[in-house]
Amino acid sequence: MTIMSIPIGRPRGVLSIIVLCVALLANACTRANGEAAAPAEVAAVSVSLATAVEQPVARFIRVSGTLTAEEDADVAAEIAGRVIATPVERGTRVNDRGDLVRIAAVEAEAQAREAQANAAQIEARLGIANGAAFDAERVPEVANAKAAHVLAQTDFERVKMLFERQLLSQSEYDQRRSQVDAAARQYDVARNSAEQQYQSLMAARARTVVAQKAVADTVVRAPFAGVVGERFVSVGDYVTRGTKVASVMRIDPLRVELTVPEQYVSAVAAGSAVTFEVDAYPGETFTGQVRYVSPSVKTETRALMIEAVVPNPSSRLKPGFFATARIEQAAKLPGILVPAAAVRTVAGTARVFVVANDRAEERVVMTGQVVGNEIEIATGLKAGERVVTTGLDQMVDGVRVVAR
Repeated sequence: MTIMSIPIGRPRGVLSIIVLCVALLANACTRANGEAAAPAEVAAVSVSLATAVEQPVARFIRVSGTLTAEEDADVAAEIAGRVIATPVERGTRVNDRGDLVRIAAVEAEAQAREAQANAAQIEARLGIANGAAFDAERVPEVANAKAAHVLAQTDFERVKMLFERQLLSQSEYDQRRSQVDAAARQYDVARNSAEQQYQSLMAARARTVVAQKAVADTVVRAPFAGVVGERFVSVGDYVTRGTKVASVMRIDPLRVELTVPEQYVSAVAAGSAVTFEVDAYPGETFTGQVRYVSPSVKTETRALMIEAVVPNPSSRLKPGFFATARIEQAAKLPGILVPAAAVRTVAGTARVFVVANDRAEERVVMTGQVVGNEIEIATGLKAGERVVTTGLDQMVDGVRVVAR
């Protein structure tokens, strides 16, 4: 039996031949047209375009501040006594002069009646009734003294005539003249007494007014229409004059106190419009008007304090809210505006895509004021240039675009 042997190096020669054939075939394919095949170009992106325009832009100062109540009062009792009723709680709305707390009025009412009785007694003594004006001549004592003086004077006139005719002695004449002088003095005394009693009446009437006020003060009332912020006493508590019983706030309108940097002082004036936002209502804007501008700048902060009035009819805004505000400046300066949709902000950097020769060029820009649906481009863009407003997520620098 004969065994055939196969050389070990033959398979390697066959493999080399195969590899060479494959290489020659590939080289022939690449040289079929005499050059290498070009890569396929990326398809154009269909976008909407807008033209950057230059126009006057309303300028705003961005400031911050705090909302405060229009009025905020701690109401105190004006007389001493025991609390017998507390018709309000926290958050209760009260009208102007509305009841807050009631104090026992028995003692005050008794003192008022006593004062009225004293005044009425003096009025009767002076003959004053039904609110008539004071006239000393109508006081009974004065009227009697006057009548006595007139009678004495009349008698003295007759005595004088008789004396002049020597029909009456000197002693009788002197006696009648003394009676006239005494009647005159009695008349003066009566008038002075009436005047003093009238002054006593004025004092009695004043005490009556004080006593009546004490009765009225047994009901502690709100100084203005608003909302009760806190009630400090309860039924059964004993209060003295000056004891705080409740706090009342007027929250329509509200005030917003804003701090304006020194460099913007000349741009702020009473009557300027203010728009602001609060964290409680994201995306919602509220409006107000500057009412007060501080006459001086604070030395420690180099800032100006201003105050604006903010309508709050629905009471949605609360005192203490932090406000981020914008104050409109009077002058309007030109600015370049594009639709807000044309600006893409990534990691705090704003970018737009400018189209020239059907190619998109990415530019980093700095934005300014927002005007409705448009935004100002402070740097990085010129008026008349076209920017991409749709499909920004497909945009890359240099991509070809087709306007819709």
